[in-house]
Amino acid sequence: MANASATPDPQTAHRANQRNALAAGFLGWTLDAFDFFVLAFVLAPVARDFRVSIPDIALTITASLAMRPVGAVIFGLMADRYGRRLPLMLDIIFYSVIEVLSGLAPNYATFFVLRLLYGIGMGGEWGVGASLTMESVSLKWRGILSGVLQEGYALGYLLAAAVYYLAFPHWGWRSLFFIGGLPALLTLFIRAKVKETEAWHRSRTDWRSYWGAVVRHWRLFFYLVLLMTMMNFISHGTQDLYPTFLQRERHFSPGIAAMITMISMVGAICGGLAFGHYSDRRGRRRAMVTAVMLALVLTPTWVLAPNVPLMVGAAFLMQFMVQGAWGVIPVHLNELSPDELRGFFPGFAYQLGVLCASSITYIEAVLAEHLSYAQSLGMLAGVVLLIGAPVIALGPEAKGVVFGRHAPRSR
Repeated sequence: MANASATPDPQTAHRANQRNALAAGFLGWTLDAFDFFVLAFVLAPVARDFRVSIPDIALTITASLAMRPVGAVIFGLMADRYGRRLPLMLDIIFYSVIEVLSGLAPNYATFFVLRLLYGIGMGGEWGVGASLTMESVSLKWRGILSGVLQEGYALGYLLAAAVYYLAFPHWGWRSLFFIGGLPALLTLFIRAKVKETEAWHRSRTDWRSYWGAVVRHWRLFFYLVLLMTMMNFISHGTQDLYPTFLQRERHFSPGIAAMITMISMVGAICGGLAFGHYSDRRGRRRAMVTAVMLALVLTPTWVLAPNVPLMVGAAFLMQFMVQGAWGVIPVHLNELSPDELRGFFPGFAYQLGVLCASSITYIEAVLAEHLSYAQSLGMLAGVVLLIGAPVIALGPEAKGVVFGRHAPRSR
């Protein structure tokens, strides 16, 4: 006779799948961000090796950001048609391979093309991973788990800083990109441990109805693109050139610059969790607006702090607020998105926002050549934070919506 205790308890299995789905989405986004941010620490040495300027290498960051909508379309449509798991695994393998090839690039032109291709992989991961996670976890904990998921981005930045600190002095910039191939191993975990979401099964529809739903919700989609444009201006405007600012203007060594950046990313992780939890209690928009306005207040100290302790504290608090607002984004976008479009809708809106904001790093680098990094980062951060707050406040909210309840059945 079979042992009854060997039969898995459905509730226990359900909770285990929730944890595994969260881990898959979190690690996918963490490792994607790691692969993106390693370049932020080595702009100068890469430029020197390829005999180009720092703005030229900063332009490859813009190129990656600009290609992210392409990845969101490709993998988002796959996620709505074939489920969340398979597209997520394919995307992770793709961006991992491109990262390794970037480390092998013999010249600037090849490197530029590879960073374009990397942008496709980066653009596909967030939407698919966020829909998988938000559809799998408990409604009660969506806000704080949204913060956990989104701050995989900050953890990826922190890991990039740590690997830069440990590996760059010994093996140079190319070694960072070789390490960036490790995320491909995550697909083994997803294949073995993560189940497809019930919300996706309930929401499947035919292509004609699918595209009809896209057309019906165009106003909402336009707003989400505007929201994500401002959020990406805020995020990339306060992060991408910050290590370069520390090294070139404040004259910190690469190790000290990496340590300050890591401390700021600890702040980002704490902020994402804090404001994600706050959004469960007081609403998504209120949490985001509060974080953005506090970041605006901190901006002058963030770029003009007269001593190291104050600079470190301001860096920590600035990213606490910026990524605090971002911690609400996965749950906010997924709750606003129609059930049958959740693989495509939030990810594509997110990445179109990235495209619209993709010039921020290049603009900051060029402006810094004529003014200073402090003036460039401070002025642009102030502008985008001031505009971002009303864009968030005047938009819709769907806190607590049940996924898949009114979704059409597959045909």
